[in-house]
Amino acid sequence: MTEVSSLTGRLLVATPALADPNFDRAVVLLLDHDEEGSLGVVLNRPTPVDVGDILEGWADLAGEPGVVFQGGPVSLDSALGVAVIPGDAYGESAPLGWRRVHGAIGLVDLEAPPELLASAVGSLRIFAGYAGWGPGQLEDELVEGAWYVVESEPGDVSSPSPERLWREVLRRQRSELAMVATYPDDPSLN
Repeated sequence: MTEVSSLTGRLLVATPALADPNFDRAVVLLLDHDEEGSLGVVLNRPTPVDVGDILEGWADLAGEPGVVFQGGPVSLDSALGVAVIPGDAYGESAPLGWRRVHGAIGLVDLEAPPELLASAVGSLRIFAGYAGWGPGQLEDELVEGAWYVVESEPGDVSSPSPERLWREVLRRQRSELAMVATYPDDPSLN
């Protein structure tokens, strides 16, 4: 197998051609990407379930909207916490219960007491399930043109308007991708 260049911390933005309904106009933050596969969470799929309904202690730290997000089609009965910790929270200075993924973005140990992170968290999002790819599977999808790969920004994790995230991420690109943001939901209506 060829060496995999890590895309950890980057965004996968679904192309209009991606036919899988699980990922229609999805924006996926890659939390792990190596030769063993990839794992990420869909940032723009809020559910109607309040964080307090399933993880009461974490509800006060969750950003608006304070709901659980569907992180992907895999393991919907499990929860992942992704938090942005502003400043230099790397290495030894990282708060207990938080592991850096990329820049200021990291994974939260939801088994830890929320008080450990309360003073450090800039924003927190809770995801039910995740998106996963086996070895080489994501690379194949990239070759097929299913995803655009772009840089993430800490604000992507906590966007207060997740339903607009697909267009917003594309719009900020300094290339022809910015034009894709104008792609209609149903091109047959044009």
